[in-house]
Amino acid sequence: MDVTVCSTGGTIASTDAAGGATPTRTGEELLEAVPEIDEYATLTVEEIAQTPSYEMDADTLERIGDRVRELDGEPTVDAVVVTHGTDTLEETAYYLDVTVQPDTPVFLTGAQRRPDEVSPDGPSNLLTAVRAATQFRERGAGGTFVAFDEEIHAARSVTKTHTSALEAFRSVTRGPVATVDRDRVAVHRTPRSETRPLAATSLAATVFTIKSGSCVAGELLEAALERGADGLVLEATGLGNATAGIAEGVREAIDAGVPVVVASRCLEGRVVPIYGGEGGGERLREYGAIFAGDLPAQKARIRLALALEAYEDETGIRDAFAE
Repeated sequence: MDVTVCSTGGTIASTDAAGGATPTRTGEELLEAVPEIDEYATLTVEEIAQTPSYEMDADTLERIGDRVRELDGEPTVDAVVVTHGTDTLEETAYYLDVTVQPDTPVFLTGAQRRPDEVSPDGPSNLLTAVRAATQFRERGAGGTFVAFDEEIHAARSVTKTHTSALEAFRSVTRGPVATVDRDRVAVHRTPRSETRPLAATSLAATVFTIKSGSCVAGELLEAALERGADGLVLEATGLGNATAGIAEGVREAIDAGVPVVVASRCLEGRVVPIYGGEGGGERLREYGAIFAGDLPAQKARIRLALALEAYEDETGIRDAFAE
């Protein structure tokens, strides 16, 4: 079993410093902290980046995608593990699942505690990823997954739900694909990509996210249009509702040819245009907004940016969210 580990930084590689913790540990050093990992696979390490994930930019994300795509095409590589910061780990996982759709299983993992803190969780999460890779490869499974706290989650549904707890990631509507315990990897449903791919890789489109809430006016939408937004994601309340001011901005954006995708700030459930009034979901639907189902705003933003590259017409962009 040959596994390539791609290191990109994050808490798993960070140590404390006078100006705040930053990534300093190499991928080789991360593996040295888990000597038993060699019992499960032959490991090759590559350094792709050394960045905290909250600073992840489009160039780095696309570079990760390019390398994973190359590794997916190499017959000698049985699985890929990407070490990554937890803040935006789910977005990188989703990007890979949309753009690469790997036949080789790809696992993203990281840590909530640094290697220089008491009881760091990075070594355990790395071991979880490699053990799951062995089992998934035996099943001929492909797709992108998040390996964390002895659970394996599909990229489509996983999200970070806690700022600091070790059990940081959940698949709030579907549950984990598998769990890893002391003696086996227990698979709960077929490991595969659960995302519809798009024929695009570039994140060059300018997409802004606007969040609705009590008393929020529409000035941010106006500012986004003035800054040349190619698309907008509205993180709405409840089933997909917004304030009257935001709804008016949505209407103006769509009239100007800028697509608006509506997601919900709720952790669970789908957006559905039910309510009327000046800012209800039904009003947004009448204006031409696209509803993102149960896709959260952070993933809808990535999907919209890719859809803007893949399609030149509104029909194509709208169809990209018809999952």
